[in-house]
Amino acid sequence: MTLSRRSFLFASAALIGLRRKTNRPLAGGFADDNMSVGHRIRDAASWPTPSRVVRTPIVIVGAGIAGLSAGWRLLKRGHSDFVILELGDQAGGNARWGQNEVSAYPWAAHYVPVPGPNATLVRELFTDLGVLHNGVWEERALCFAPKERLFINGEWRPGLDSVIGLTGRDRAEFKRFDDEVLAARATGQFTIPMALGAPASSPLDTMSVTQWLAAKGFTSPALRWYLDYACRDDFGASASVTSAWAGLHYFAAREPEDPGPLTWPEGNGWIARALISRLESRLHRSSPVYHIAPGYRVFTPDTEYRAEAVIFAAPSFLASHIMDAPRASYEYSPWLVANLTLDRWPKETGVGPAWDNVIFNSPALGYVVATHQDLRTNIERTVWTYYRSFAEYTPAVARRMLAETSWRDWADSIFADLGEAHPDLRDCVSRIDIMRHAHAMVRPTVGFLGRPHPTGGTPRLVYANSDLSGVSLFEEAQFRGVAAADQVIAQL
Repeated sequence: MTLSRRSFLFASAALIGLRRKTNRPLAGGFADDNMSVGHRIRDAASWPTPSRVVRTPIVIVGAGIAGLSAGWRLLKRGHSDFVILELGDQAGGNARWGQNEVSAYPWAAHYVPVPGPNATLVRELFTDLGVLHNGVWEERALCFAPKERLFINGEWRPGLDSVIGLTGRDRAEFKRFDDEVLAARATGQFTIPMALGAPASSPLDTMSVTQWLAAKGFTSPALRWYLDYACRDDFGASASVTSAWAGLHYFAAREPEDPGPLTWPEGNGWIARALISRLESRLHRSSPVYHIAPGYRVFTPDTEYRAEAVIFAAPSFLASHIMDAPRASYEYSPWLVANLTLDRWPKETGVGPAWDNVIFNSPALGYVVATHQDLRTNIERTVWTYYRSFAEYTPAVARRMLAETSWRDWADSIFADLGEAHPDLRDCVSRIDIMRHAHAMVRPTVGFLGRPHPTGGTPRLVYANSDLSGVSLFEEAQFRGVAAADQVIAQL
């Protein structure tokens, strides 16, 4: 669907007109999303000639989870002579975070499912970070109850797949879908990381989730909404374009019982911050890589790095803009993330606040509560992190909307959306800060399993972003970073 910005704003205005007006002042703005720097690289703009040359064995491009994980692995293997170059002034990629006087909060990824016994790399990291002790998870890192709730039919209800109000047919189809997930899990193909089990091709990858549901005779509107929500939540794409293999992976790759997820007020920013503290002396922020020349010569505005190997942990689509590389054939989902500072909690009906709060049939994904893990019994002020993927638009249209729509219009659309469940929300919020992620995550569209991966053309130029897996998960980013580090160590 290619809805114009004008149509989008008109639709939002219709909703906004339903809200109760208020004179309460509202502060906020756009957080730094590095859009201008990214556009300079895209447009091949001129850059200053570096004023110095630095020699180092290894350069890591990008300080998201993949780049930080590569650095973590290098240190663990006794290799300390490397640099990590980050385009922006904050490292972490999709695990960036913010903080105000109320709470820390995430700017994107906000949890990690509790890894099972086969997820050895993630468990090793969490042991290093003190989250896992002799097989026991740190209790304060496990999400407190209640975890999820859904606003439907005028009130909040527990869980996202609650059977409350479902018909007998709905319940039967949810049970039959659970059986499909169990059968998929038993094949051993659905693993995290994907490289441990995913086939090169599968009949499931030739159809979308929507087509698979039809082929299997699933007609329940509740089940179809739930699976579409899952696709929008994990992939930023609708069920109509998401590969059925990826859609099943969302469920079948996880442990049947998850005591978590693992989460913190700043979401995965807690993990990023812990890794950054170990890599700080090697991390160079505000150092956009605008060119990589043959011979592992890496250029930033002030420094030319002459390396023996390069780990390209930035999104793969950037490679063709800064070096002689084919264009990556990936599609990326844009996202908008907003952090709302509330001076008081709004009124509501039904079960009380949960960590993850979703509105049925909303165009957005709801919000998580940053103070949910707080041990205080009386929390007057809080921060809600609101997520919106743009699954209903093509990525190009959504990116244009992100770039051209004003902060005030976005704030109004957020109030219009959440106002269905919280009519007095505008009277509670004093600030909204918004971050625009133009290429937030790779989309596992139909056929993604067989899509060719970009290569550096040499064993010493290694791609490492999670987009190589086709799904943007913390575990995939960590695995790709670690695998790249191991390959470079073997070559050097």
